[in-house]
Amino acid sequence: MKTVDIKKSLIRVLGIPVLILMIPFIAMQFTDKVNWGSEDFIVIAVLLVAVTASIELVMKKAGKYRFGAIAVIVLGALWLWAELAVGLFTNWGS
Repeated sequence: MKTVDIKKSLIRVLGIPVLILMIPFIAMQFTDKVNWGSEDFIVIAVLLVAVTASIELVMKKAGKYRFGAIAVIVLGALWLWAELAVGLFTNWGS
């Protein structure tokens, strides 16, 4: 029974980022306005896998603080994404 849960978790942790990364990949085929390099895909893939794995762990372990923990994870990921993309508060993305 445990291996089924592990397989489902692994599919979610890896599948969701792949589906999200398909959006810019497909957009690059149709427009020049989306111009991602391989390093962009790698960085965002690592970020998305870390977020989905963290959320998966929180869903199993966090109890009544589940919503707050997920909110912190998502907001932290959005902040890091904005910093890497345009350097909203720092110059990481510049």
